[in-house]
Amino acid sequence: MADDNFSDADTDFQLPPHPIMVVLVDDQPMVAEAIRRMLENERDIDLHYCMDANKALDMIKSIQPTLILQDLVMPHTDGLTLLQSYRVSKKTRDVPVVVLSSKEESEVKARAFALGANDYMIKLPDKVELIARIRYHSQWYINKLQRDDAYRSLQASQRQLKELNLSLYQMSRNDGLTGIMNRGRFDEVIVDEWARAKRERQLLALIMIDIDFFKLYNDSFGHLAGDTCLKKVAEILQGGLRRPSDIIARFGGEEFVALLPNTGLEGAVKVAEELRGRIGAASLSHSESDVAEYVTISLGVAAVMPSDQYSSDSLIEAADSALYQAKHEGRNRTVVQRSLPAPEKGGRKPS
Repeated sequence: MADDNFSDADTDFQLPPHPIMVVLVDDQPMVAEAIRRMLENERDIDLHYCMDANKALDMIKSIQPTLILQDLVMPHTDGLTLLQSYRVSKKTRDVPVVVLSSKEESEVKARAFALGANDYMIKLPDKVELIARIRYHSQWYINKLQRDDAYRSLQASQRQLKELNLSLYQMSRNDGLTGIMNRGRFDEVIVDEWARAKRERQLLALIMIDIDFFKLYNDSFGHLAGDTCLKKVAEILQGGLRRPSDIIARFGGEEFVALLPNTGLEGAVKVAEELRGRIGAASLSHSESDVAEYVTISLGVAAVMPSDQYSSDSLIEAADSALYQAKHEGRNRTVVQRSLPAPEKGGRKPS
């Protein structure tokens, strides 16, 4: 690592690479999760997310990003109004802004560029194109910052802010053991996705997943081995979801859950069987299992067109009921719940 203590006489000194810091301002958690997954392997790109338009300007002033991804349609304050506020503020007036919109309308594009947008993309954008544009616009801004005498202190504060935000992000949204979405964050996401699916009249599917005989695994091989098994299963499940909008989370203990927006039963069952096959193909040894010599999973699948008659809890309960049946029938299988429970019924079945 280069020494930050240098004098102007060090003519051969070159500043270390500036981190690319992106703030996404969008009220749709599904979009935010999709973009996060597009960028998660880009080690030099640090993504921050703001879903409240009223807090966007203050957050951007605090973070001082190299690029803003701005949604056009947001509740209370539209994206173009926010764009104007960025250009008025001294701290944000030069930060590149890439507008995200679900529609490609010439009039809207023209107005966005007139108000100071640097680029315009239709969401969800192509991953390769999005990364290329983030790098292009950020590099322009970074070059500008590097000509500024305040750049060195800004770089130090950004390093500290990145470490703090990464820590806070992981604690609030990610499961500490497996690294995937935790139960608290999942509970927020499914409520939002339920409301969105109801508004847009789209199907929403859920897969409940349980590692078969995991207690025996823990008892026989120890908790450290059990933790390793959980992390490996989470990694395999995460890798088995192909669409950016699909979500995998740790539901609790040895249970996981997959949320599949705009997906019916047939598609959800196909995903469930692919996940079950991937876990089996990994051949994680489990000599104490009653169904196989390796780790297996049981899955319960449910899907529904959300309506006022039910809530997101109804979908969870339906998938959970199917999972209970899969375990009752012998485990290492997928069972489908074709109807949601009556609204007055509740409670989870015993594991």
